[in-house]
Amino acid sequence: MMLRDAEIAALRQAWGAPGRRCAELEARIIAAPEGAAALVAGESCRAVAYEALGGLPEPGERVRLEVSALARRLGTGGHAMVTARLDALPADPAPGGHLVKARYMPDQVMVTGVDEQDTEHHHVLAAPIGELGLDGAPVVVADLHSSLPAILAGLRSPGTAPGPGPRVVYVMTDGGALPLPYSRAVCALVDAGWLAGTVTAGQAWGGDLEAVSVHNALLAALHVLGAEVIVVIQGPGNLGTDTPWGFSGVACGEAINAAAALGGRPVACLRVSQADARPRHLGVSHHSMTAYGRVALAGADVVVPVGAPDPAGMEGFWARTREQAASACAEREQGERHRLVEAPAEGLREALEAMEAATGIRLSTMGRRLDADEAAFIAAAAAGRHAAALVTH
Repeated sequence: MMLRDAEIAALRQAWGAPGRRCAELEARIIAAPEGAAALVAGESCRAVAYEALGGLPEPGERVRLEVSALARRLGTGGHAMVTARLDALPADPAPGGHLVKARYMPDQVMVTGVDEQDTEHHHVLAAPIGELGLDGAPVVVADLHSSLPAILAGLRSPGTAPGPGPRVVYVMTDGGALPLPYSRAVCALVDAGWLAGTVTAGQAWGGDLEAVSVHNALLAALHVLGAEVIVVIQGPGNLGTDTPWGFSGVACGEAINAAAALGGRPVACLRVSQADARPRHLGVSHHSMTAYGRVALAGADVVVPVGAPDPAGMEGFWARTREQAASACAEREQGERHRLVEAPAEGLREALEAMEAATGIRLSTMGRRLDADEAAFIAAAAAGRHAAALVTH
């Protein structure tokens, strides 16, 4: 850990439901360890505080910050994290559940799990294996958190069922950020009515419902929150190491398996890019090829858009993308064969723009906006469009 003491200068913005808000603060460093090379006294930085972890500090208040990721310029959104309020001892939270998340960390949080004993819905999830499942509900699985708004745009795109679209619940896994309140996109999608609810699984926390496992999170999404479509993606902050197996998105394959084991209809959203400078992520990312082609043992609908114009100067881009997707669907030594599904791309760009206008979200993936990496968002929207078709048939 790299710790600094700071004084809150201002509240920049806050988002989320009362009691679960996340705040971005302007902080001025007032003390750093001797010999510190970065973020020393007098410097300013942006910091994040979670209301559920001790309340939100006020301007003028002293806080302790954890700054290691920020000092190393990692992809944390450019934030220090408030670990303690030095001028306030928050009151104990109201008695609640017994599920501990971020277990054995100094900032572990205790929540009420939808699946823990003596709670309202425990009897539902306690049904014997085989008696409770997903009843064929589509489960869209994606690697990057930035895919979520695009998938929802596809679910509501022209050519899908009329009306506001299917009832969608987001399941956030714990491969990226653990606190769901960190995601401004989720907050905006909930506020706009595009998400009917959220479930945080594993070590992730802060959803409308908390679940011990992805399996129970999926079941709760359907049987407690009434989902017609479930979207499973890690929180912000994808982790990769340029090794074949060392990336947090490998869990996409495990989510496919969970959805299939429970009788759902897995839909694999491809991670695609026209602009990534790293060859391993250009076209269909090696993350998708490994997670779906190697880790997922159950069959899934692997969705590719058809009819999208190739990016400028990249003739044959979508044809090559389809070939890559087809190779992931080829017969495998282990596991059920995937199903290659083509979803029409017509109208998806317009649907993405309409989503931005309706929700206030500006699409961005790995720092690239819609115009810079349109293929990434078109591929995600295509998966959403296909999931919508599964609901209506």
